[in-house]
Amino acid sequence: MDEWVIWIILAVVLGVAELFTVTASLGVLGVAALLTALTAAVGLPVPVQLVVFAIASAAGLLVVRPIAMRHIRQPQLQRFGVEALVGKSGYVVSEVTGRDGRVRIGGEEWSARAYDESLVIPTGATVDIIEIEGATALVYPRE
Repeated sequence: MDEWVIWIILAVVLGVAELFTVTASLGVLGVAALLTALTAAVGLPVPVQLVVFAIASAAGLLVVRPIAMRHIRQPQLQRFGVEALVGKSGYVVSEVTGRDGRVRIGGEEWSARAYDESLVIPTGATVDIIEIEGATALVYPRE
């Protein structure tokens, strides 16, 4: 089997593996294998092919990969509205049961229900907001 075919096969294998890892490393190595396949197709000896592969891999990993990773990473999305309340703490204004109650969350008073319907949370307790259903906060007592 010709050497350039082996480099093409290696490039394809690395490209497929990159699809599963999404790290940009294996893709860069796949491109280096393609460049090496070109040098093998021209007829350069194996030691030169290995040097081309090493240089192309190092250049890709040191230059291209950091640029690609900056574009892949997305900033954490900020939560707004009622989604931003989930995970915050609240203060029980009137006793919270599995059916009703009132809590103060960040200066606003909300209707509330206990996340676990068997709980009764007394007035003055601190609770964590587990979920928001419409205009009702589902809460759980902080321990």
